[in-house]
Amino acid sequence: MADNKDREKARKIVADNRRARFNYEIGETFEAGIALLGSEVKSLRQGRATIAESYAEAKGGEIWLVNANIPEYLQAGPFFNHEPKRRRKLLLHKRQIARLAQGIDREGMTIVPLRMYFNERGRAKIELAIARGKKLHDKRETEKKRDWDREKGRLLRASVKG
Repeated sequence: MADNKDREKARKIVADNRRARFNYEIGETFEAGIALLGSEVKSLRQGRATIAESYAEAKGGEIWLVNANIPEYLQAGPFFNHEPKRRRKLLLHKRQIARLAQGIDREGMTIVPLRMYFNERGRAKIELAIARGKKLHDKRETEKKRDWDREKGRLLRASVKG
C-alpha cells in the first residue's frame, strides 16, 4: 500500500480532466504513453496542457489522442515548434488496444482521457478510461449524492464538536 502512495507522489500531474467524472460513468482505466515532439515535452514540463475537450479514437489498430491542447513552447522558435491541437499517437500494448477498440464498439462508449502526467521515470503518460456518457438525470443524481455527502460530513463534524 505504501508503494502505491510513493508512486502517486512521484507523478507530476500536468492536466486533469475533472469534468470527465461528472459527464461520464468511468469503466476500466488504462495508462498509455504519448508520442510527443521535443517542444511538446518542454511545454508539458511547464504545466501547460488542456485535455478537457479531448477524446481518443481507434483507427487501424492504433489509438490516437484527438483535440488535446498542448500550447507552443515559445523558446522553440517557428521552425521547431508543433501544432497545438495535433493528433498524438498513444503507446499501448496490442491487448490493451484490442480491449479499448472492443470497448468503444459497444453502443454509447467512448475513450476519455482522465489525467496527463509525468511518471517517476520522467515519461509523459496519460490515463485513459472507457466511459459511457451520463444522461441529465444521472448527472442530477450525482450532484444530489455529492451534496448529501457534504451535508453528512458537516453534521458529523458538528455532532463530534457538540
